[in-house]
Amino acid sequence: RTRKIDIDPEMVNESSSSPGSSNCTHLFVRHGICFACKAKVSCVQGRPFGYLFSGLHLSHEAVSFTKHLTTLISLYGQRKLHLVIDLDHTLIHSVRTSNLSKAEKYLIKEEKSGSRKDLRTYKDRLVKFRPFVKEFLTEANKLFTMFAYTRGGSTYGHAIVRMIDPNKTYFGDRVITRKESSGTKTLDLVLADERGVVIVDDTLDAWPHHKRNLLEITRYLYFRNDKRFKRPGLSYAERKSDEGRSERALVYLLKFLKQVHNGFFTCGLEDELDFKDVRCLIKGPLKPHRC
Repeated sequence: RTRKIDIDPEMVNESSSSPGSSNCTHLFVRHGICFACKAKVSCVQGRPFGYLFSGLHLSHEAVSFTKHLTTLISLYGQRKLHLVIDLDHTLIHSVRTSNLSKAEKYLIKEEKSGSRKDLRTYKDRLVKFRPFVKEFLTEANKLFTMFAYTRGGSTYGHAIVRMIDPNKTYFGDRVITRKESSGTKTLDLVLADERGVVIVDDTLDAWPHHKRNLLEITRYLYFRNDKRFKRPGLSYAERKSDEGRSERALVYLLKFLKQVHNGFFTCGLEDELDFKDVRCLIKGPLKPHRC
């Protein structure tokens, strides 16, 4: 059954002003040119969204309108929520090759030989995929529109995403890096209503303003030389092992996310989706069982 999506007519009228209109509020601007009236705009109140389209800038009104509309289309048209997921220590672990311990240097040869599909190199770094990452992304993509969010640099962040998603199947161009978000992480940069967004990160402090949306995952540490490596004994790399089947955090995270999705879309009337809030289901910040 299709459902009519109500859109504020005043907002539509404003965004479709005739070229040169002096009444235009410049909701959507790209490279300094207003989409609607084609005028040059020197100053726009709002936020840049260049990670989605080069030079894109949305006014505060446009951000609010787009978040609301995107969520309605996602919920009613695709039956999807939105998932914002961290990269380092969540989906991958990387280390400078110069910092590999003596017992880990065998990995350089294994990566060069191509015998390890879970290893890649980026400049002077060795990158290790977390176990089950491909399966996780494939299944999560059926339930969520996904964003990658890293405090790493833009070049690094996009390179890592290309490694795990070379065909842009899962993340598309939805990659947020330090270039767009130099301080704390924020859902202000995600074009979806917060009531339909789930965050997954290994660092709770990275999200000071969105704890209710937040799921914590165990930090993935494959290599020894990481300031966050605190456990006794050898690293996974030194032991030539990895997260075992019973401790694969992404497996249990996926199970929990499926429960959240089912809980959100299980309701008596379709119109209830207008009022559903994923934060009432996850009650974050939360670390799901065995994650």
